[in-house]
Amino acid sequence: MPIPSSLVTLLVGMALVLSGLWVGYNVDLLPLDASANAPVYDSLFRVLFSIGTILFLGIVGLVVFSLVRFRRRSGDHTDGLAIEGNLLLEIVWTAIPAVVVLFVGIYSYDIYERMGGMSSLNDHSAMHRMPSMETMEASVTTADPALDATGSGPLKAPRVWGGIGTAAGEANVLPVEVTAMQFAFIFHYPEGDITSGELHVPNGRPVELRMKANDVIHAFWVPQFRLKQDVIPGQPTVLTFTPTKAGSYPIICAELCGPYHGGMRSTVVVHEPEAYDAWLQKNSPVTATVAVAAGNPTA
Repeated sequence: MPIPSSLVTLLVGMALVLSGLWVGYNVDLLPLDASANAPVYDSLFRVLFSIGTILFLGIVGLVVFSLVRFRRRSGDHTDGLAIEGNLLLEIVWTAIPAVVVLFVGIYSYDIYERMGGMSSLNDHSAMHRMPSMETMEASVTTADPALDATGSGPLKAPRVWGGIGTAAGEANVLPVEVTAMQFAFIFHYPEGDITSGELHVPNGRPVELRMKANDVIHAFWVPQFRLKQDVIPGQPTVLTFTPTKAGSYPIICAELCGPYHGGMRSTVVVHEPEAYDAWLQKNSPVTATVAVAAGNPTA
């Protein structure tokens, strides 16, 4: 007694779904996760990887089956059967992709919102905690830092463009100014007036990057943090994250920015809190001045 085709289809579909879920949740293609954002992003990646595996196995399996089952037999020179008008099949192969795309879109939106991408930039905590680089430069030339560069009115909040992550409600946030240029990232720490070619941050402490580009579009990308943000000239951008594992991780410019784009790399060093305090103290201009005055310029 032949097995009903509907039962075969159901069993094959279940096998595809189970195989896709197993691959998506057991085959790890991602680098080390080293930020609080990473697990949220990774959950989306696993879902997309599972869906992609199901589609890949299903399509390739159907193509291979069709090549074998419906191949031209030896001596058969007739045309194939003209089959058309299967309304149920057309509904199924239209409805399933529509449901999958709708699910992926809603889930991706939820992940983006949970990572802080939909937070209101006008009310962003960074606007009140950390002035923009342009605002700080203006305040230096103004006798009263509460006035703007013309000295005629109060400073206005800068227009800040979006970035993944939000530090709203977070305490003890570390502000860092990031300047992207051909072909380097420069990091400035307002708290200690330190400028560095590497990004040094403490483990477990929220970090807020206020980024600007001096020339062309760049992109700040740390794969281990699952963060990538364009840095656009004339549009200051806020990007926040919380590191969760000490270590050194590459910073890569992911936007073609010129002939030496491939060499525009830096490093983010995640210290334990005590080691970060020691680095901050060692590189503080006050410490360096005292060391030079004491006759130890290499301190």
